Amino acid sequence: MEKKYKVRGGRGPGKSVWMLCVCVPAIYVTYITQGIVQENVSTTRYGEKQQRFEHLAFLNFAQNVVCFLSSLLMLHIWPNLKKETQAPIVAFWSASISHAIGTGWGITALKYISYPAQVLAKSSKLIPVMFTGAIVYGVHYTIPEYLCTFLITGGVSIFSLLKNHEKVVSKVASPNQLFGFALCFLNLGFDGFTHATQDAITKRYPKTNAVHIMMCMNMWSSIYMGIFMLGWPGGGGWAAIKFVCEHPKAAWDITLFCLCGVVGQNFIFLIISHFGSLVTNIITTTRKFVSILISSLWNGNPLSFQQWASVVMVFTGLSYHIYLKWKQKAPHGHGGSKTPTYANEHKEDDGSQFVAQLRSRNSSTL
Repeated sequence: MEKKYKVRGGRGPGKSVWMLCVCVPAIYVTYITQGIVQENVSTTRYGEKQQRFEHLAFLNFAQNVVCFLSSLLMLHIWPNLKKETQAPIVAFWSASISHAIGTGWGITALKYISYPAQVLAKSSKLIPVMFTGAIVYGVHYTIPEYLCTFLITGGVSIFSLLKNHEKVVSKVASPNQLFGFALCFLNLGFDGFTHATQDAITKRYPKTNAVHIMMCMNMWSSIYMGIFMLGWPGGGGWAAIKFVCEHPKAAWDITLFCLCGVVGQNFIFLIISHFGSLVTNIITTTRKFVSILISSLWNGNPLSFQQWASVVMVFTGLSYHIYLKWKQKAPHGHGGSKTPTYANEHKEDDGSQFVAQLRSRNSSTL
């Protein structure tokens, strides 16, 4: 018999709404700021020789290390975070490696397709998250949830395409655009696996807190990225460190980038630990859409009829999704919709059985 999927952490509807009201704006502000800082790092000419920082993959490595150290510090300052049973650290190794590989391919794709074209492609990231969860981990989503996903994905995609049509088309005409889109969709596939695995872990260990997830994910990512950046010929890690040592302003900009990541990841993993990866991806997918929409309205740039139609699609999907979540948390006597469940659901164990299952699945998936 299927078990109903509840908001993790045992929070009621009111507290869950307040948590979303705090986390969503914080995620938007933090990652919009980080995007501005990243653009500044990649375009600023540093020093007397007016050199640019070209090792953008190093930003993710630095962010992983800073976020890992910050999470360790938080666990030390607030030991109560370690009182409850947490997921084993080894359970996060596969999610971390798929995240590291996917991020690398996403950055490389920008060499062959424009950023607006990548935003258009990545607006469909909700679909691989759902499909990977269903295929790899046996998650059962309802038809209304699939409908919400396609409404949000379709609305964001249409809006992005209409807003950046000329930029997308001009870059698509480049000879390597197929390779760029292939890398972008590989990035989406690995993102889907990453989030589905995080969902499976937090479902098995519902008391796992956001700081512990942050610590485990960034520990493994730091190891993988460190091996590539510092140990692999041409990884670029040592050249990036040398550049930072020679240009203190670049070091400050990268530090600011990492601090934005620390704040943003705290809210991201808080959402994952309590609401799951699908809600998290809805927030991150609509972030660029909301920022472009606000910018257009603020600057007095009129939207076409098709763009307003896409806005209605997105907010219809979001409103319906919020309604479904509210209905799930309503008292059982007042009804409620069927909600995502995991096949072969078990009680918490010491982690050995779950890790064994992850390894067997990863051997066939990766």
